[in-house]
Amino acid sequence: MVSSMDLSAHGITVKEIHRNLDPPSLYEEAIRYEPGTSISNTGCLIAYSGEKTGRSPKDKRVVRHHSSENDVWWGPVNFPLDEMTFSINRERAVDYLNTRSKLYCVDAFAGWDGSTRLKVRVICARPYHALFMHIMLIRPTDAELETFGEPDFVIYNAGGFPANRYTTGMTSRTSVDLSLERKEVVLLGTEYAGEMKKAVFTYMNYLLPSRNMLSMHCSATCDKETNRSSVLFGLSGTGKTTLSADPNRFLIGDDEHGWSDDGIFNIEGGCYAKAVYLTRESEPEIFDALRFGAVLENVVYDEAHHHVDFNNTSITQNTRGAYPIEHMGNAKIPCVAEHPQDVIFLTCDAFGVLPPVSRLTPEQAMYYFISGYTAKVAGTEMGINEPEATFSPCFGGPFLMWHPSRYAELLAEKIRKHNSAVWLVNTGWSGGAYGTGSRMPLRFTRAIVDAIHNGSLRNAPTTTDEIFGFEVVTECQGVPTEMMQPKLSWRDQQSYLETAQKLAGRFRENFKQYADATTPEVSAAGPR
Repeated sequence: MVSSMDLSAHGITVKEIHRNLDPPSLYEEAIRYEPGTSISNTGCLIAYSGEKTGRSPKDKRVVRHHSSENDVWWGPVNFPLDEMTFSINRERAVDYLNTRSKLYCVDAFAGWDGSTRLKVRVICARPYHALFMHIMLIRPTDAELETFGEPDFVIYNAGGFPANRYTTGMTSRTSVDLSLERKEVVLLGTEYAGEMKKAVFTYMNYLLPSRNMLSMHCSATCDKETNRSSVLFGLSGTGKTTLSADPNRFLIGDDEHGWSDDGIFNIEGGCYAKAVYLTRESEPEIFDALRFGAVLENVVYDEAHHHVDFNNTSITQNTRGAYPIEHMGNAKIPCVAEHPQDVIFLTCDAFGVLPPVSRLTPEQAMYYFISGYTAKVAGTEMGINEPEATFSPCFGGPFLMWHPSRYAELLAEKIRKHNSAVWLVNTGWSGGAYGTGSRMPLRFTRAIVDAIHNGSLRNAPTTTDEIFGFEVVTECQGVPTEMMQPKLSWRDQQSYLETAQKLAGRFRENFKQYADATTPEVSAAGPR
C-alpha cells in the first residue's frame, strides 16, 4: 500500500511511502526497480548488496554523550563520535532519502518479551532492505500496526549514498553511526543488509543490561515437554546455527536473545544463516527454509533455471539467507522459553588441544565467556600453516556496548540463580592440530549436545585438565572414549604439551586487557 504517513518528524518529505508492504508486493517492487534482482527456483528473492558484502566494524561510531559515556566500552569496538558530526551525517542521510521518488518504511518489533519489546522503524530506499527487515524483525499484526504510534528506535538507511570522508571522524566512505540519546542509527556508504540487523542488536546490547537483563549473541532451543531451554554461544564456523536446527527440540532463535527474570526470549523474528556450501543433505531445515518470503544475498545462480550455486563464492564467501523463523518446522512461536538448563560455549579449536566437552564453574564460565575463543585455519601466506587463535569477548565483541565484564557478571548471576550447567564444547580438531588431526565429526558433536540436553553428562565421569583447569568429561554415549581426552588421542605427547601451553599462553595474554575489571577469582579461573 502507498501510505500517507507523516514522517516529517524524521525530516522526510517524500510523498510516496510504502509502509509495511507484504512480501509479494516487495518482490514486485524489487523486480521492477532494482536491477539484477531475481527470484530463485525455490522462490527466494535474490538481491545484491553492491560493494559491501559484509559488515564494516571499523566504520561503526557511537555518539559520546554525557548521559551515557560512562556506560559505553570505548575502544576498538565503539569509536566515539561527537554530536555535531552525527547531526551532519544524519542530515546527509535524510537529504539523500528525500531525493528518492519513493521510500519504504518498516514498523516492527525487536524482542518477544513484552516488557522490553522495542518499536523499531526502518526508513530505506530499497525494497530488498525493507523485505530483509520485515523478515528479521517481529512482524506486527494489523491491529498492532494500526496502534504502533511513535517508534522507540529509528534506522535511516541511506546506504546508497557515501559518507563524506572529510567530515570529522570519518575514516572511509562508509559510516554506521549510533546515537543512544536520539535512539537512532544512520547508515551511509553500505548497502549490506546485515548492518541494520546488527544495529538493532547493538542497541539492545545497551538497553537490556541497563535493565539487569543479559543480551546474548547465541542460538537457543528448548525441550518440547519441559520448555527448559539451552543457549549455544559461538563465533562464526563453530556450529551455532547448525546445532540449533535440531528437529527433536523447539527452536527459539538462531542468533540474538535476551535472558530476563522470566526466562529467555528471541530478539528477532527471523534467521540469518550462512549459505556458502549449503546443501539439503547437510542442513535440510535451513535449506528448506529458503523459499518464498526469504532473501538470498550475493549468490550466483543459473540464469536458465534460476538454480542457486551455493558453492560459487565468486561474489563473496559471505553469502547469506534470511528467512522468517516460521519457515523452520520446529520453531516455537512466540519465541520464548524457560530459563536455560544448559549454557554451551562452542569453540572450533584448530589447535586440537581442547577436549570435546568440559564442564565449567561459574568463575570459569565468566573467564571463557569474556575470552570468547575460537580458532581459524591460517592461510599459506609466508609459509605459515598453523592455526590462528581468535578472541571475541562474550562471543560477540563487535556488538557489545558495556564492558565485557558487565555481561559476564550477569551471566554468572543467572546461572547461579537458575542452576544452569555451563559447558565448553570443541567442534574443531581432535587427535592433533589442523594438518595432523581431523575435524570432530558433526555426529559426535550432536551426540555430545544431545547428552547435555538429556542430562546424562551432569553425572558423567570427569578428570581435571592439568593445563586449562576445567573438568573434562571422559565418557559420552555415541563418542569414542579415546577421543574424549585430547592428550590421549595425540600420538606425540610432547607436541601436545607444547601446543596446549602455547594456546594457554594466548588465553592469558588476551585476558590481561580485562583483568582489572574482573575479580581475582575470575582471572585465576583460566589456564594454569
